Amino acid sequence: MNLANIVQRGWDAVAAADFDALVADYEQDMTFIMPGQANVLEGRQAFRAALDGLDRILPPGFEITGLRQLEGANEVVSIVEWKSEKVAGSQLSVLFRFRGDKIFEERWFIDTEQWKSAF
Repeated sequence: MNLANIVQRGWDAVAAADFDALVADYEQDMTFIMPGQANVLEGRQAFRAALDGLDRILPPGFEITGLRQLEGANEVVSIVEWKSEKVAGSQLSVLFRFRGDKIFEERWFIDTEQWKSAF
């Protein structure tokens, strides 16, 4: 399976709220980094626990309206088009870095001021 398909499978798992399926594609010692967050999540268990509060992490009315994957050597970038109750439309990108077929780092790139204004 190519890496972009693994990332897409993860986005599909998020849409289905199947977070156990999502984290199966991550290494145990993975790192999750999102701008504007006070803490970086270290480890698959911490990442999985945070997903239970996803509705509190995302802006009200958050919806992905478009998604595409760009695959490079041992990494995939997702270009995410999104909207929410307070933002009519925007984009963000997410970098997924791989060791073999497992994700060891997920890093979001987002306009933090716009993101904060969406809450």
